[in-house]
Amino acid sequence: MSIGHTLLGLLESGPRHGYDLKRVFDEKFGHDKPLHYGQVYSTMSRLLKNGLVEVDGVESGEGPERKRYAITDAGVTDVQQWLATPEKPEPYLQSTLYTKVVLALLTGRDARDVMDVQRAEHLRLMRSLTERKRSGELADQLICDHALFHLEADLRWLELATARLGKLARQVTG
Repeated sequence: MSIGHTLLGLLESGPRHGYDLKRVFDEKFGHDKPLHYGQVYSTMSRLLKNGLVEVDGVESGEGPERKRYAITDAGVTDVQQWLATPEKPEPYLQSTLYTKVVLALLTGRDARDVMDVQRAEHLRLMRSLTERKRSGELADQLICDHALFHLEADLRWLELATARLGKLARQVTG
């Protein structure tokens, strides 16, 4: 995820302080990985340097001065271009799991054990995500669905690879 573009998009609704940006980001997108304050301020610094945001005001209070940031026209254009650019699908052509299976075969270990452990972990995570989906709001449900569909594809691959394990073992060790 592009944190810079996400923060720019959040600024389109109006100027905000870094603290507010972090709070809204975490509410909308950071359920599993909230932003650190340092990440927000370093990103805002870079966006300011690049002319995508400007300081809309500075407030002093009990703590340090709080800058309020506003998106510039260039920032709006940048967000629009980012939204219009498709994400590159991740084909997972260099899967760590595949590497583990091949290494298990090469070293005389039982690759089925690697696959069984991984299958159990996928199923555990799927149960957890399904529970989270049941109690979540629509945005959380959609995020969980995305992850669940990827996990289902991984499970299909595990079944296919298990069915072909004998042939793979002959090719790898032959």
